[in-house]
Amino acid sequence: MAKKNHSSLMLSQSGSDGEEHLPTRGKEWRHAKFTVAALLIMLALGAAGTVLANLSADRSIKKTTRENAVDYVEVVTPKQSAGNGNTLLPGTLRGYVESPIYARATGYLLHWYDDIGTHVKQGQLLAELDTPEIDQELLQAVAQRGQISSSLALAKSSYDRWSALRKRDAVSQQELDERKSTYLQDVSNLAAADANVKRLRQLESFKRIVAPFDGVITQRNVDVGSLIDAGSASGAALFSLTQTDPLRVYVQLPQAYSQNVKVGQQVDVTLAELAGKTFQGTITHISGAIDVPTRSLQVEVNLSNHDNLLRPGAYVQVSVPAIAHAAMLVPENTLIFRSQGPQLATVDNRGIVHLRTIRIAQDLGQTLALESGIDAHDRVIINPSDSVADGDRVQIAQPAPGKKEAK
Repeated sequence: MAKKNHSSLMLSQSGSDGEEHLPTRGKEWRHAKFTVAALLIMLALGAAGTVLANLSADRSIKKTTRENAVDYVEVVTPKQSAGNGNTLLPGTLRGYVESPIYARATGYLLHWYDDIGTHVKQGQLLAELDTPEIDQELLQAVAQRGQISSSLALAKSSYDRWSALRKRDAVSQQELDERKSTYLQDVSNLAAADANVKRLRQLESFKRIVAPFDGVITQRNVDVGSLIDAGSASGAALFSLTQTDPLRVYVQLPQAYSQNVKVGQQVDVTLAELAGKTFQGTITHISGAIDVPTRSLQVEVNLSNHDNLLRPGAYVQVSVPAIAHAAMLVPENTLIFRSQGPQLATVDNRGIVHLRTIRIAQDLGQTLALESGIDAHDRVIINPSDSVADGDRVQIAQPAPGKKEAK
């Protein structure tokens, strides 16, 4: 009986404990459900974000691919030339007359009178030489002439007497001929002596170094006491003299421009040191043949130098006609070389490429003058790719801000 009661008591206690734990367990289940639901929602949102990101990246890749597939080009519009295009060619100023002055006589420099930079007149004394050998030779030649002149007088007198005797048949013809031969020899000897005296006197006159023309002394290579040898083979010239007004410019004109110049044509001459100042020159001579090694034509330009601003030897640039007739001008970096000949790639309003075969009139360096093939309204592609073909679709690139359109 006691055991039964004890068991009843234990059942009673356990039943009351189970009723107490039921609400707590239900809360835990609800919390777990909410947690799982939140995790599922987060996973769904993450999956949705990943899908959206993939879709966005796919659209971006497709957009980039489409943009990269478009060939962007820069274009230029041809310019119309009026036929008066010029090109600059290098040249060197030279004096109209330039002459090194050498001594004709041998001796010592006694004195010089004018230094470099001095403007001198024709015939003006520049220097004097001391020529003792020539002086002595002249004195000897004069003395020999006197001897020959005296001998000639005796021979003539003897010939005249023998001629009179021969008329009376007092002497033979042989004797008369001998006197005549002696007389003629002395005549010839006197002529030779006169020529020798004249030569030495002229040679002695060269002891005075004078200016052969009006000009400026550009070099003086000797000083007092210098030993001067006659002739140009002895070394440096005594002086160098240059006529500075007018001046000459010799220009090597490329064969491509040789038909664009003529005698009497006006050209512009510029000097880097005198920026903004232009000198007018005139073409005075044109070489009659093309120089084979350089394929160029020599042109001589004369220009006045009254104010002496220009100096012989200076580097100048001469503007000569480069285009003889009207033509279309395009940059040289638009040219395409194909088996069909030189071509240009143009773009129409729909962005379609059209290859145009052209005819080049003249190559002006950075510019091409074209006779035919394009019009003034055409848009020509700059730096076209080697693979560009007729019918390609391209997009004209817009100039960057602050960057001017290519000309």
